[in-house]
Amino acid sequence: MQVLTEFGLGTSLRRGDYTEASARALRDLLWKASINAAEWLGREKSEMRLAVRVAVQQPDLVDRAELQNVFPYGEAQIEVVFGGLDVPRPEGQGNPTVMALAALTLSFAEVAP
Repeated sequence: MQVLTEFGLGTSLRRGDYTEASARALRDLLWKASINAAEWLGREKSEMRLAVRVAVQQPDLVDRAELQNVFPYGEAQIEVVFGGLDVPRPEGQGNPTVMALAALTLSFAEVAP
């Protein structure tokens, strides 16, 4: 049963850190959603299934294990894909500003009758 979908944006302004920008996007969507669906539906938080997609310009530079640490509970399936945005520095030197986009769909496993 799909319950909600939420979106987030995260950045790494100076370091060009794709993992940190991605983690910030995940924290952004969690803060906006204030997910209390488990209590609302009378389910355990451990039953939450989180389908997560993060988009950045260099997906191979994202540490997926680090992103798992953002979620305090639930089972997160994290997919990192090409997208987001790298914004070059105005002076043309140094790391770009990295913008990561994230989407989360929350569901619960079906309960057998």
